[in-house]
Amino acid sequence: MAPGNALSPQLVGPYAPVSAVPAIRRFGFELPGRTDSVARARRLIRERMQRWGIGGDPLDTVALVASELFTNAVVHTASDRVLCELRDTEGQLRIAVQDEGCPPGEPRLCRVSEDERGRGLLLVDAVSSAWGAHDAQPGPGRIVWAELALDAWRPC
Repeated sequence: MAPGNALSPQLVGPYAPVSAVPAIRRFGFELPGRTDSVARARRLIRERMQRWGIGGDPLDTVALVASELFTNAVVHTASDRVLCELRDTEGQLRIAVQDEGCPPGEPRLCRVSEDERGRGLLLVDAVSSAWGAHDAQPGPGRIVWAELALDAWRPC
C-alpha cells in the first residue's frame, strides 16, 4: 500500500521539514472476505509485529484488536476482499481495516449467531487508546480503526 492510501491519511503536509517527519513503520495486506481469512490475518499481523520487535502483551493485544476488526468486516458486510494496515508512529500503533460495505438497500450479512455478536467492539474499546469508523473515500465501504499506545508497555 502506498503512503496516503485510503486506509490512513497522510501524516504531514507536502512542505514539512524532514526533521518533523516521524519514523513510521507500515504494513498492509488484502485478504478475501471469508471467515477463514481471519486466522490468516491474525498470523500475518503477529509475524509482522515480531519482526518489528514487539512481543508479549502488546503483541497479543494488537492481534486481538486486529482480529476483531477483521472479523467484523467479514461477518457484517458483503465484502469480497478486506484490507488491513498497521502503522507504527513513534510507539502509537494504528490498525485500520477497510471493507467493501453492502450494496445500497441490502441488509447487512450476519454469519454468526445472536449470542456470539456484540463483544468485538467492546473488547476493542477496552484495550485501545482510541478507535472509530468512517466511510471509505473514494468508493464504497467503511474503515474501522483502533490505536494502541505501545509505549505504555515499554520499560522506562
